[in-house]
Amino acid sequence: MGNPTGNITRRNFLKATAVTSVAAATGMTSLHANAAAEFTLKYANNLPVTHPMNTRAKEMAAKIAAESKGRIDLQIYPNSQLGTDTDMLSQVRSGAIDFFTLSPLILGTLVPAAQISGIGFAFKDYSQVWPAMDGELGAHVRKQIDAKSTLFAFEKIWDNGYRQITNSSKPIKTADDLKGMKLRVPPSPLWTSMFRAVEAAPTSINFAEVYSALQTKIVEGQENPMAIISTAKLYEVQKFCSITNHMWDGFWFLGNKKAFEKLPKDLQDIITRNVNEAGLKQRVDVKALNDSLVGEMKGKGLAFNETDNDSFRAKLRSAGFYAEWHKKFGDEPWALLEKYTGKLA
Repeated sequence: MGNPTGNITRRNFLKATAVTSVAAATGMTSLHANAAAEFTLKYANNLPVTHPMNTRAKEMAAKIAAESKGRIDLQIYPNSQLGTDTDMLSQVRSGAIDFFTLSPLILGTLVPAAQISGIGFAFKDYSQVWPAMDGELGAHVRKQIDAKSTLFAFEKIWDNGYRQITNSSKPIKTADDLKGMKLRVPPSPLWTSMFRAVEAAPTSINFAEVYSALQTKIVEGQENPMAIISTAKLYEVQKFCSITNHMWDGFWFLGNKKAFEKLPKDLQDIITRNVNEAGLKQRVDVKALNDSLVGEMKGKGLAFNETDNDSFRAKLRSAGFYAEWHKKFGDEPWALLEKYTGKLA
């Protein structure tokens, strides 16, 4: 990995210059000036370069370079540059990329236990989310990731926020308004199951294709946190945003175990500390951004409405959604979830 000799030849210099030019043209963020790095590591994600995840990751990469005295060059590839979520998950598993941030629910296709934090209408607010994810529930999930894959997750999960539903046809006020609506969901069994339970027609589409799928009316609507609706400009192809808060979602910061274990212990410590610190800062940023965006997107033509959350919970209960997922996860993980959320079924 990288250039351990530290010699900068003219050819290397030209190569570095070319890569920097590509980075400038594509919006790729990385510390390419550090041509003599001992370890060059790749971190990929699916979010626009302006999202708090990428602004904090850029700051994190600079700190890692400084604290390692230039030994680590952490290169950031935002905006699905290295492929769809499923592509990047495959690449981090094989070691083609070193780090990747992914929703627990999509990670659930590989590690089923990871999805438990995304149960519909489970966490009422952040005062339940962070104690659970920084506590026993998060520890349980990380243990499962470690046991069932070539990956590991850093201790502090990053935030995505509460998810809201947008669509191009009508306001969603109760669960009945979703009946028959063709809605994009990420490729995850839990998402599909939840929206089927409320009689919508969920369609799995990778995030990189969401804008075009909405634009061409392959689907009527989608669901995402405010920060993503805004940074991905989904308001350009949607008319209504219903404040459902139907699911809290985050991003596990995943690493390839073998690649990480090859690093000297002092460098592992520098990376771990900075990833976790950046995650805590990003949480604050994301909540502030999500809270501030309603007014801004109203000004861009998106109509907002409140919803009757009790109607959704009642529908999920009567459809057997909670009972089905309790059975799938098992009694022990479900008890950990309900320790923080209260009884769900």
